[in-house]
Amino acid sequence: MPKVTQIKSKNGSTQRQLDTLRSLGLRRIGHTVEVKDTPQSRGMLHRVRHLITVQED
Repeated sequence: MPKVTQIKSKNGSTQRQLDTLRSLGLRRIGHTVEVKDTPQSRGMLHRVRHLITVQED
């Protein structure tokens, strides 16, 4: 499962991006979560790719 870390602030983001971060389980800068590798989660990661980093394991 990929590990996703929020590296940038969500200030100035659209409501859609804020909802996506919340759905992924990210709460603050530096917070890391593991996400199942599904087409839906890949789409969510793509939507907020400028705010996160993804580590494939």
